[in-house]
Amino acid sequence: MTSESARPVPELSVVVPVKDEAENVRPLIDEITAALRGVVPFEIVYVDDGSGDATPAVLAKARTEVPELRVLRHEKNSGQSAGVRSGVKAARAPLVVTLDGDGQNDPADIPRLLAAYRAAAPAERVRLVGGQRVKRQDTAAKRWASRFANGLRSWLLSDDTRDTGCGLKLFDRQAFLDLPYFDHLHRYLPALMKRDGWAIRMVDVGHRARTRGASKYGVLDRAFVSIRDLMGVMWLMARRRLPGEVKEL
Repeated sequence: MTSESARPVPELSVVVPVKDEAENVRPLIDEITAALRGVVPFEIVYVDDGSGDATPAVLAKARTEVPELRVLRHEKNSGQSAGVRSGVKAARAPLVVTLDGDGQNDPADIPRLLAAYRAAAPAERVRLVGGQRVKRQDTAAKRWASRFANGLRSWLLSDDTRDTGCGLKLFDRQAFLDLPYFDHLHRYLPALMKRDGWAIRMVDVGHRARTRGASKYGVLDRAFVSIRDLMGVMWLMARRRLPGEVKEL
């Protein structure tokens, strides 16, 4: 097996946090490789967030068969944002794309996000291209709750996105690591990138029904947590002061 230091540095790291997604792991890995091989030099970084099912075994086997795959494992379950952050910290590429491990994000949309990022002029200072799901394949209750939460968040934060909950996002690795970290950070990336003076772009992407495994989120528990998070992000937005260009004299 080739050591990480001996591999060419990729241009794109695909970070996928998972917990108890044994049935979805290999199909999604195969879709990612199909979408990106021959398009961009890439790596896949799976972060197993303390799974209790066969996810670790499936990832261990896939790692011997897919040269682009790397696997991290949390000692204990810490949540999706912790998984994203661990993957980004370990990523070797300057650009990172994240997607959910349940198979509802389509890896075939990744090249579209990458093209939108590359098309931005340097003066535009774009550091994030986010997916916005169309024709969502969720229950009516989830769709209603998402529309309400997205509308409230967009009104209060002015983050220029109608769907910040979409897991499919492409961003500059260092810009992400410069953000303040907190649980559920991944849901507020557009607002926090704007807080740091960066521009964002949004791209319509597909959405698929979950066909394997079970959702880890409920409608009510997510809503209650989101209210607390929203208040915290509003405080962070209000307290940010940007120095403009910094020059060494």
